[in-house]
Amino acid sequence: MIEQFVDVDRMEHTLELFGSFDENIRILEQEYHVDIINRGTQVKVSGEPEGVAAAQRAIRSLLELLNKGEALTSQNVRYIIDLVAEGNEGQVANLADDLVCITAKGRPIKAKTLGQKHYVEAIRKNTITLGVGPAGTGKTYLAVAMAVKAFRANEINKIILTRPAVEAGEKLGFLPGDLQNKVDPYLRPLYDALFDMLGADHYQKYVERGNIEVAPLAYMRGRTLDDSFIILDEAQNTTPEQMKMFLTRLGFNSKAIITGDVTQIDLPDSRKSGLVEATKILKNIDDIAIIRFTEKDVVRHRLVQQIIKAYEKYYEEGKRFR
Repeated sequence: MIEQFVDVDRMEHTLELFGSFDENIRILEQEYHVDIINRGTQVKVSGEPEGVAAAQRAIRSLLELLNKGEALTSQNVRYIIDLVAEGNEGQVANLADDLVCITAKGRPIKAKTLGQKHYVEAIRKNTITLGVGPAGTGKTYLAVAMAVKAFRANEINKIILTRPAVEAGEKLGFLPGDLQNKVDPYLRPLYDALFDMLGADHYQKYVERGNIEVAPLAYMRGRTLDDSFIILDEAQNTTPEQMKMFLTRLGFNSKAIITGDVTQIDLPDSRKSGLVEATKILKNIDDIAIIRFTEKDVVRHRLVQQIIKAYEKYYEEGKRFR
């Protein structure tokens, strides 16, 4: 057993580090099998040498986030633990420096994982970016944030959000209302992200002016989209023909972001996914980036990560024993 100390610059950071009812510190103690005690401007860590060393690295990384003005949650505590295990905790400071957008309520949006940071950087540098990965990794939300940022900076004139109208394993039947009412349920996640970024009033104003368009993928056929930021969501549910059609809509001074989760394909009759095909066809073309998220990039409830891992393991074992 050994004891080591980590210095804390500000007393309030000690309180934030420990969290409500010591929630954050309990996660570290359970992970590294150590005891962590508050000593005012120091944090004492005791236990076996290997666990103490890892806990110290995690605590220093968390304090670095606090120094950057970030709030600690159980989610980013667990993410720091993953980074420590990979030896990448030194990159955590870069996450807090990269401001993506400000929401309508003044909340800053930043990448929360290294995967998200690479995704944001790829969108900045490339004309077409494909974000492929599990649910909860922020693919759509960050894409909308980047679109709003470009729109506010007058880099583009229009934001176009689209997705294929494919039911997720259940038949909704005939929906009431006009065409917009019928497609709204499929486009709801896109509306939610836009409302968060712009506020409902500004969103409605831009829609009426034609600066924002949210429409099913079928509406893209025959168009050339100039000076636009175009986001195709749930792209795993496109057919190869639809994907080719979408990719060839790109006009001058436009960017396209394509997001999807290839483990959640809802196409009927086991049809081939356009997203799966596109990642193979486009992988060696300049100005097109393909970013692959993992369960470590999930920023929803911690159980979502575990659910994704469990499903991956189940399907992997199924392939092995076939």
